[in-house]
Amino acid sequence: MSPVAPALALDEAAVVLPKEERLRDPFGRAITDLRLSVTDRCNYRCVYCRTGNEGSQYTELSGEDYLRMAGLFVSLGVEKIRLTGGEPLLRNDLVELVRELASLRTIMGEPLDLALTTNGHLLEPLAGPLKAAGLRRITVSMDAVEPETFTAITRVPRSFERVLAGVRAAKQAGLEPVKVNCVLLRGFNDDQIEGFAELSRREGVVVRFIEFMPLGEDQSWKPETVVPIDELIDRLHSFRPLVELPRNAASETARRFTFDDGVGEIGIIAPVSRPFCGHCSRIRITSDGKIRTCLFSQDDHDLYKKMMRGGTNEELATYIRKIVHQKEKRHHIGEPEFQKPSRSMVHIGG
Repeated sequence: MSPVAPALALDEAAVVLPKEERLRDPFGRAITDLRLSVTDRCNYRCVYCRTGNEGSQYTELSGEDYLRMAGLFVSLGVEKIRLTGGEPLLRNDLVELVRELASLRTIMGEPLDLALTTNGHLLEPLAGPLKAAGLRRITVSMDAVEPETFTAITRVPRSFERVLAGVRAAKQAGLEPVKVNCVLLRGFNDDQIEGFAELSRREGVVVRFIEFMPLGEDQSWKPETVVPIDELIDRLHSFRPLVELPRNAASETARRFTFDDGVGEIGIIAPVSRPFCGHCSRIRITSDGKIRTCLFSQDDHDLYKKMMRGGTNEELATYIRKIVHQKEKRHHIGEPEFQKPSRSMVHIGG
């Protein structure tokens, strides 16, 4: 990958922006977190995400394009970037992309907080190189702790042991805390809750349960499929008494718990039963270079097209500010006016 520093140099980047000039949405929320999808390809076909149909059209841009977009957002106050997909480990240039991103500095001159979400299937040999390139943290999506259930969800056989090996390799490489995300679906994998608690305690990872959201390619979401936070807490408390932990930051999406003996950590992300929109600090770029202001937005905003038409960094920064100022106050899941987002999760970026 060729050097991209000149393309990232905004006039504003030479000085620390006054607090009031950094990215804020119309409700005063500071935008400090970018979710950057670097592919919508995936080697899984999870039942709640993909229809399983073959022949889908995939879209991803060059590393240089993603780097320029990321640099623009960092120059406007973004401090954390999480690489997502699809499955980002499918990119042959991922390690180099991480290395280039890790060289960016926030407007306060601090290193960028760089993280990645993966399904873990390809992680074991890449954990060390990613850490060496500058990746700080990693999250592995893993929706079962029993191989049979895991295969039924992912529709990929003999992957469970590879993912577990990837989790262990990430810990060994120092990509900690390693987080394991589980999307819970009633009647499908809610029998895995206690097994995940045991996994957290045994492997020394943070397990985070995520309520099922209406983001798949099909129409499988129903309110009764959601395992709400109160029910989940009761289940975990029956396994072993829980002790709630303080949030790491106001914008953190998960409620945090440990067990009464201090071994293991559980996070619960409950966007359906306990929305956390009031503290949202996130903005998203899809794999085809479009800005999305919320997972549940109905609109895309084509940053990549403006880049390709010759937009200067100053013009693109102005455009980003304009779009951020259109960010929604909250989602409307479960309300009569709710509309499913215009794109599925795999095309938005996790």
